[in-house]
Amino acid sequence: MNKLKIGVLLGIMCMLLTIGIAVQIKTVNDSSTGVGKTKTENELRDSVLRWKEKYEDLYREEAKQEEQLEKLREQASNQDTDAVNLSGELQKANTLLGFHDVSGQGIIITLKDAEASTVGNATNFVVHDGDLLEVVNALKTAGAEAISINEQRIVNPTEISCAGNIIKINGEKIGSPFKIKAIGLTEKLYGALTMPGGYLELLEDASVQVKVEKSDKITIPKYNGIYHFQYAENVE
Repeated sequence: MNKLKIGVLLGIMCMLLTIGIAVQIKTVNDSSTGVGKTKTENELRDSVLRWKEKYEDLYREEAKQEEQLEKLREQASNQDTDAVNLSGELQKANTLLGFHDVSGQGIIITLKDAEASTVGNATNFVVHDGDLLEVVNALKTAGAEAISINEQRIVNPTEISCAGNIIKINGEKIGSPFKIKAIGLTEKLYGALTMPGGYLELLEDASVQVKVEKSDKITIPKYNGIYHFQYAENVE
């Protein structure tokens, strides 16, 4: 009897022990699964955070590069504008100095020596360098913006001098007839040069052949010489 009780008791204890072991094993397995799941979630979260940080860094870098690019575009635009302005100023300067062909309204004056049959001292009936200078100065006073004589541009260094029976302008020999072109306000130039008592009238009185024409479009060639400064210096 005692042996039976002992056997039953041992059986119950073994069963309880088996159940306990089974419950513990399940608990351990469930715990391991939970830990593994938590670990995986943490790893994924960390990975997402790392990629987010990389994205934000790239976004900031892109914004920085775009800002620098915009500055470069602005600088290039300013440089282009400065270059255009500089080119325009250079064009104006060259035009004022006579280094460009120009065209516009104005007048054409033709001076020709008197006919050979004219009675009297021959030197009184030919066009001299002084006559051309007087006409040029009258045109400048009347506002002429460009002047030429027989296609020689008249600029500041231009020298008009007599060389025997011919005249030298810009070092080139030219002779009668002398065609003087002037660009400016046509009516003002014409009125100033044809006014009674003016220099052209004096030339006509000396039998020099004078002709004055108005023109809507006159072309004057550029100056082909070189400017030389012997005394003038730039002020720093």
